[in-house]
Amino acid sequence: MRKISLKNVKSGMVLAKTVYTDDGRVLLNEGVLLREPFISRLHSCKIKEIYVEDEISKGIVVDDVINNQTRMEAKILVKNVMNESKINNRFNFEQVKETVDKIIDELMENPHIIYNLTDIKTVDNYTFSHSVNVCVLSLITAIKLGLTQPELKCIGVGSLLHDVGKIVIDEAILKKPSELNDEEFNEMKKHTLFGYEILNKTGEFEPDSEKIVLEHHERLDGSGYPFGIKGEEIHPFSKIVAIADVYDALTSDRIYRKRIGSHKVIEYLTNPCLNHFDQAVVKSFIKSVAIYPVGTGVLLNTGEKGIVVRISEASPARPLVRIVYNSDGSVKDNYVEVDLNKVSTYTILDTYEL
Repeated sequence: MRKISLKNVKSGMVLAKTVYTDDGRVLLNEGVLLREPFISRLHSCKIKEIYVEDEISKGIVVDDVINNQTRMEAKILVKNVMNESKINNRFNFEQVKETVDKIIDELMENPHIIYNLTDIKTVDNYTFSHSVNVCVLSLITAIKLGLTQPELKCIGVGSLLHDVGKIVIDEAILKKPSELNDEEFNEMKKHTLFGYEILNKTGEFEPDSEKIVLEHHERLDGSGYPFGIKGEEIHPFSKIVAIADVYDALTSDRIYRKRIGSHKVIEYLTNPCLNHFDQAVVKSFIKSVAIYPVGTGVLLNTGEKGIVVRISEASPARPLVRIVYNSDGSVKDNYVEVDLNKVSTYTILDTYEL
């Protein structure tokens, strides 16, 4: 299977992963033959991309790090938490903790797990999908760092609820189809303070979780917000969530900009000219994510184009690639799979929409 932009979907293609509505209902089941009415339905639901199974991607499996049911339950939970907090200033905190425990259990089952960009986001469900992705990314990183079970739980809860303060921010700012002006951005910054207040008022959350909600936009050099604290003043858990938050935000399509490729976001996080992120944490984070996710199209230095088949944990920047197009754009008579970890003459120049 491979991920494909909905604008490139043709009638007759086979859906490879089930597509859900924002409230958790099945929109289209995997295996369905896509016809024009189905494709139109996906467009109307603001779905931007889907997974398809076709000849060039046959046998490629894109696994999620948690199962679909858990991911969907977590998205709905975040949505409910935000709605309930907005209406009556309270929510089911026990359910939050139970959901985090479930995510941790699933992640701990596979210590060699690599995060692929498998989640299908829409404009309307971005905040809920983003919250779950940041939670998963933060926990995978924390597991790689060898943190304890109680520490994982604090990180899981804080990261899942890191954007809860956005319920207080004006919808016009949250959904503005262009970049925010200074006044709007200053208002947006307050979501960290609002979120902290929401959790703190319940009296049910660990201080470390509350710190994450408050500090996930702080930066090592003091350029972050809300307080502009730096270095060791920032809680270690906040440093983990800050990286996960930036990664998922930049690799997602937003109302006002297109997403950035995972490999380019990794370059940004590791940029030696920046001093925004704890590089020890970044190193663990990079071990946890697919620089070139499975099912992604890639452009090689030979001019050929292929699809990522498998990732090596030891060398994630050099995956196994199925070459499907010649340098002149023609389809290869016989697809060739090359392990870039073993064949040094091949390098990936960029991702490519196949």
